[in-house]
Amino acid sequence: MCGIIGYLGSKPVVPILLEGLRKMEYRGYDSAGLAVLGPKGVSLRRSAGKLANLETIVSTDPVDGAYGIGHTRWATHGRPTEENAHPHHDCTGNIVVVHNGIIENYLELKRELQNQGHAFETETDTEVIAHLVEREMRDDGLENAARRAFAFLRGMFAVVLVGAGDPDKIVAARKGPPMIVGIGEDEFFAASDIPAILSHTRDVVFLDDEGMAVITRSGVDFTNFSGRVVSKTPQRVLWDPVMAEKGGHPHFMLKEILEQPTAVQDTILGRVSLEQGQVFLAEINLPDKTIQDLEQVTIIACGTSWHAALVGKCLIEALAHIPVEVDYGSEYRYRDPIVAKNTLAVVITQSGETADTLAALQEAKNKGASSVAICNVVGSMATRETDGNIYTHAGPEIGVASTKTFTSQLVALNLLALHLAQIRDTLSSDAIRQHLEALLQLPQLLEQAVQASQKMELVAERFYKRTGFLFLGRGINYPIALEGALKLKEISYVHAEGYPAGEMKHGPIALIDEQMPVVALVPQDQVFEKMIGNIQETKARGGTVIAIGTEGDDRLAGVLDSDRDVLITVPATTAFLTPVMLTIPLQFLAYYVAVRRECDVDQPRNLAKSVTVE
Repeated sequence: MCGIIGYLGSKPVVPILLEGLRKMEYRGYDSAGLAVLGPKGVSLRRSAGKLANLETIVSTDPVDGAYGIGHTRWATHGRPTEENAHPHHDCTGNIVVVHNGIIENYLELKRELQNQGHAFETETDTEVIAHLVEREMRDDGLENAARRAFAFLRGMFAVVLVGAGDPDKIVAARKGPPMIVGIGEDEFFAASDIPAILSHTRDVVFLDDEGMAVITRSGVDFTNFSGRVVSKTPQRVLWDPVMAEKGGHPHFMLKEILEQPTAVQDTILGRVSLEQGQVFLAEINLPDKTIQDLEQVTIIACGTSWHAALVGKCLIEALAHIPVEVDYGSEYRYRDPIVAKNTLAVVITQSGETADTLAALQEAKNKGASSVAICNVVGSMATRETDGNIYTHAGPEIGVASTKTFTSQLVALNLLALHLAQIRDTLSSDAIRQHLEALLQLPQLLEQAVQASQKMELVAERFYKRTGFLFLGRGINYPIALEGALKLKEISYVHAEGYPAGEMKHGPIALIDEQMPVVALVPQDQVFEKMIGNIQETKARGGTVIAIGTEGDDRLAGVLDSDRDVLITVPATTAFLTPVMLTIPLQFLAYYVAVRRECDVDQPRNLAKSVTVE
């Protein structure tokens, strides 16, 4: 969703705010703005569209001050116009706020405030917050006025406030969406995400839900919404700031696709022993007895992470022999789910802040489930709300379309399935050792897959003008067909559908003609011959096949027409790791089609990296 940055220190404030917004533009790019405070009070600059528009305005109409706040917006309430761009202010212009989230009762509050004489200038729900704080101001500081104002709000929000009447102070608060506080040498930051401040400090505090930080030049005080003091110890972020830069690549997405061998290796590192034939996942913090008694696993996720969850179902059922349900976070709590005795809820979330996933997690916990998060962001909300965690260690992912975090999730799920199997004694140590041997070879094989899959640039050149694609897979690879279709839709704006190949004849086959490319996932596995049959069905109806197969498999090449069809191969691995390998060429296909169509690869329209509202 939206990106927030605040700075209080001795350095020039505007460059720091703009730099922070630049690092978070993946969270939203419908509009941008900043507010700085100095001897002359509050100065605002705002623009519709991407951050570059704001930078142009600031360069032609400079502004300066002692401290300030900034915002890049993903529009929810109100059109993406300059007037609706954050920051927003109260009637006096002295109280200024930036906000990420949704105020559900804003219309009710707006009418109440208007009846009390407050004049509104925008269509947003955010402006309500500024007017509420104005109404609640006393002589006891901006933070206490904010606390009183928050009591009237329903919904989820991360907020940063400044006020000319209470200078040299920034108030940051969260109820739902993420908010971090960065602590440097004689300088302090508030931000939605780590990359915004990583070039200035590695020491961060993650605000708790209904937590507040009051930043002054003397330091930071942490409290909850009721005013109770909360003790917080900064965490050291180990990411290299360079990891959040493009590194010479034209797009973050391409850089992050190429980083996958390293990301996967870092996810495996320190968690396996070939000698002992064991997986070490003490961080999930579940007693062996709890794992041995499990009767059900429920995996909860959204978007790309949901596709990883479907693969996880296959892995856990096959290796640990536990029945698995997979649920969308956005649907789970609205159907009054039945949580069996001895259930483990596994939430998969790249950011750890996805609102629907967090709400579903709470529902599962309330009904007695144990919980584990698979997550990329240390200290995020999901990791604090679960019994234990498996961090993917993929590093910052800036491109909106998930790539390396997805393949790292698949690897983490392999580790989890093996760990459960190990504790439940459904696999011998020799069998686990065989799985681990393949797992340890995976980064090297991914390097080969990355090199081979760049041939997709030529495939994209041929097919980028097509208006629809069908992606087919079976078994554990069916979710990868879904993921491939999603990637193409997300960044190319081309309609694509993922489907179980065996179900093609129950509907999608009606779509196949000379203009419909069919992307078929055909590795060497137990359903290989079935997939060959599906390819023949496609070709019989004039369809063109883009087949993703296993290196050295002559059988697949024999059923394809070299003049019409395309064959891309990836190195052979085990059936349980094949989904990771097949993902790579599909990411490249989506990327190169988007480039050929001149789409904004890293910032596709209407999307944001982390969906922190319902």
